[in-house]
Amino acid sequence: MSLLVVGLSHRSAPVSVLERASLAGDAKAKLLQDTLASEPAAEATVLATCNRIELYADVEKFHAGVAELSTLLAQHSGVGLEELTPYLYVHYEDRAVHHLFSVACGLDSMVVGEGQILGQIKDALALGQELHTAGRLINDLFQQALRVGKRAHSETGIDRAGQSLVTFGLEQLAAGAPVDAWAAGKRALVIGAGSMSSLAAATLVRVGVAEVVVANRTAERAERLAGILNQSGGSARAVPMDEVAHELTRVDVAISCTGATGLVLTVEDVAAALGVSADTRPEPEPGHVPQMRTEADAGSLELHGAWADNGELAAKSVRTPKPAGASGGDVRLALLDLAMPRDIDGAAHRLDGVRLVDIESLADASADAPMAADVDQVRGIVADEVAAFGAAQRAAQITPTVVALRSMAADVVTNEVARLEGRLPGLDEKQRAEITQTVRRVVDKLLHAPTVRVKQLASEPGGAGYADALRELFDLDPQTVAAVSRADRPAGGPAGAPSDGTKEDLNDTTGAESAKRGRA
Repeated sequence: MSLLVVGLSHRSAPVSVLERASLAGDAKAKLLQDTLASEPAAEATVLATCNRIELYADVEKFHAGVAELSTLLAQHSGVGLEELTPYLYVHYEDRAVHHLFSVACGLDSMVVGEGQILGQIKDALALGQELHTAGRLINDLFQQALRVGKRAHSETGIDRAGQSLVTFGLEQLAAGAPVDAWAAGKRALVIGAGSMSSLAAATLVRVGVAEVVVANRTAERAERLAGILNQSGGSARAVPMDEVAHELTRVDVAISCTGATGLVLTVEDVAAALGVSADTRPEPEPGHVPQMRTEADAGSLELHGAWADNGELAAKSVRTPKPAGASGGDVRLALLDLAMPRDIDGAAHRLDGVRLVDIESLADASADAPMAADVDQVRGIVADEVAAFGAAQRAAQITPTVVALRSMAADVVTNEVARLEGRLPGLDEKQRAEITQTVRRVVDKLLHAPTVRVKQLASEPGGAGYADALRELFDLDPQTVAAVSRADRPAGGPAGAPSDGTKEDLNDTTGAESAKRGRA
């Protein structure tokens, strides 16, 4: 296994960089296609959310893989490599597995314990399967990550350590007041009808807002979401996007999460809705002299290995605290921006009567959130699952060799039985069957202990050499072993995807092979 992940997230990069580095659907597909076209990568998929972009790949060489994946991320994200490099982190082999499992459990989320990341991991796997870029390693890894995440949520109280991004955002808007009390009687506007917007709308209904207005570029999706909200006991209606400006004058809360590449609500839009001036320029301090800002030297790609440890430090050094509250007075319009890149102009938080919470302010707030004791329990689960996954992958590497050995043994049995029948033509059917079964039992018993033991040894760190030893000792043809590996792939499925046949007890292979040959 040579798993490599190169990425950036809210822990390693400022929101301004994450916004510019966001990947649309077409960009993700092109990134994966170009990754497989590059020499170091055999399979890959990309996990892209509102606060992280991570490229996972099975690579032949570490340094060449880091250089190539970093370059590809820069090319497809639109952020230059020199600018992107200081914010990238790198994880390799077991550390890469540990990272993804931690992400799946919500330990690496802005809001610790949030479960929405599981859906995003599922989408990343589905994309790799659809494009046939996810092979055996990526399939096994992401499927196991989903199981680990579900286990963490079912066996621990990690959900108590944090809430969904929507709930946490509403708590920030409520500024310490109970969310139910703060939301009671309010009108809300939800811009967008995707998964995050739908979650936001459902949460608003749950906390007791009086009305939810849904605006979306596709009218049918907005109407469908409004209908679902009404069926669940809320009061909702759908409006076209060109009515957002009007609805903004009527509501107390607006939540936006769209896939737009530009601003959905400008500071002028918000100011017009409130009837205030859109001039948000702060007055310069007496004696203030603007300073030129220079970019730090990005450094060599040789530093990639250290980014895994230094990513969080880099984020703290570049992130500027952003006030979440209004500039003063009563809050007339509360804005929650859950999009990446942002939907709402950040300058709106300086308008009188506006409270704006966005991804950046949520990151600042969650950094100070208390950690639940359950987090330690989840970390233990992750550590155990990483060890088990590594052992399973190492054991799987020797499986084709063991299968090839037993196939060779089956050939020996078949040939010897055929030779015996030629020398003893008078054997009846019962005698022939008894002799055949006896020879098979002898071969199975001789091979049972060494094959079981070699699988156990191969699952331990450094056990990869046992497959080579078996091939050398029994003079197995490497092409035969490779053919067994290819046969494990299901017909019509993604390259390298595991088949049910790999789960069979290998102790029965000799008899199964002989039975197949007897029917031929």
